[in-house]
Amino acid sequence: MAIKHALPVTREQDFAAWYQAVIAEADLAEESGVRGCMVIRPWGYGIWERIQRLLDDRIKATGHENCYFPLFIPLSYFEKEAEHVEGFAKEMAVVTHHRLVGDGKGGLTPDPEAKLEEPLVVRPTSETVIGAAFARWVQSWRDLPVLINQWANVVRWEMRTRMFLRTAEFLWQEGHTAHASADEAREETLRMLEVYREFAETCLALPVIAGEKPENERFPGAVATYSIEAMMQDGKALQAGTSHFLGTNFASAQNIRFQNAEGQLELANTTSWGVSTRMIGGVIMVHGDDDGLRVPPRIAPWQVVIVPMLRDQPEDGAIVAYCRELQGELAKLSAFGEPVRALLDQRHGKAANKRWSWVKKGAPVIIEVGGRDVAGGNVSVIRRDRLYREDGKVDSAISQRDAFLGEAAGLLEAIQAALHAEATERLRDGIGPVADWAGVEARFAESARNPGWAEVAWSRPSGDELDAVVERLKALKLTIRNAPMGQGRPEGSCVFTGRPAVERVLIGRAY
Repeated sequence: MAIKHALPVTREQDFAAWYQAVIAEADLAEESGVRGCMVIRPWGYGIWERIQRLLDDRIKATGHENCYFPLFIPLSYFEKEAEHVEGFAKEMAVVTHHRLVGDGKGGLTPDPEAKLEEPLVVRPTSETVIGAAFARWVQSWRDLPVLINQWANVVRWEMRTRMFLRTAEFLWQEGHTAHASADEAREETLRMLEVYREFAETCLALPVIAGEKPENERFPGAVATYSIEAMMQDGKALQAGTSHFLGTNFASAQNIRFQNAEGQLELANTTSWGVSTRMIGGVIMVHGDDDGLRVPPRIAPWQVVIVPMLRDQPEDGAIVAYCRELQGELAKLSAFGEPVRALLDQRHGKAANKRWSWVKKGAPVIIEVGGRDVAGGNVSVIRRDRLYREDGKVDSAISQRDAFLGEAAGLLEAIQAALHAEATERLRDGIGPVADWAGVEARFAESARNPGWAEVAWSRPSGDELDAVVERLKALKLTIRNAPMGQGRPEGSCVFTGRPAVERVLIGRAY
């Protein structure tokens, strides 16, 4: 039986159009009127709030404290660190005036008399302004380490934008730390990479590969950059989070010095790390299906949505009372160490329309309750991760109310595990070893529908030799994603240079 899906386009037909359809139909976000900027609607922002809460708990558990830094950064702060500013220069939004005046034609224009003495950059990242603060805060080895994090918005003037994945303004957290030694800073960099990896796997049900980026993919000014990479359903990679060991590069530019225990002045070693609303884009493209989004229960604003089937009849009051009691009982249950989040949807409209709106939003469990259910003490349960029966009809299983309450927490945990298992299998099957350049060309030929990623031997070329490799990959629209952590020394020769390999790297197409 052919299934008529809820979205106007399927993943198979047009993955890019499907992605936009999920965002629209699930009420996640919409255009704002400013190119590349979006309005994040309550369901989308609710997912972000869950991400914030769960990740913030993990960040604080590692000893970091939250703070806030200004949106505007003096241009002179960037000029102190040439490599850093070069990496962001083409993306910076700059404020030059502080007042508007009428233009004599009914419009407004910047007042020539209100030009700022120094232009202000609208935060593309906060290394420079935070470095200036660290220079004030750090005087002695006793002041170290400094461990801070901020939740903020960022503006990077992207030329090609896509909601959640690459927008001119996005939301994120950025951690910044200063340490007395390079070893301590490197340890911090890897600790936070592991926090991101565990968070993605556990909370987003998003399997990722953690590893080090090649030299050409490092954060501007970093000594080493590490990432977690996730595979989308179309085989492309998404860089879901990064952690950077900055060495003394920023400390030197921003004069972050401290007196050590022997009374000598030293430069601090610093780190930075962050994830953003791009993670929501990853959740969409890893877990979504042709009926919309499927939200992992740990980050779902509402884990169970109760839809009363009302018909403007006298029995409606009894149905609503039954549903409200069910909602109260669910809230007493615990899943993942928190009370179950249950919503009673009493909006006006047909129950079928409300059901499908929640299917498209991806609520993990949808409960329908009609008059017969109330009379029989039952509920009709739809499990969003497995929407259809074998005959193509929606799998709405009738269950005794008390039996459902006894199983609800376990059901949510099972859905979380099932989404992770499905995505993990896709990631595993999507990575293949390739022995030579001819194999790379064959795997990523234009006729290849979903080539996934290739794992190849790598000798860590640098300089002009690395530039040549990058151009070679660019011809196939490929990039090196990372060198996975924990790998042993590989055998064989580098696919690009022919020299003995020192590690293996993943290459693929990316968002």
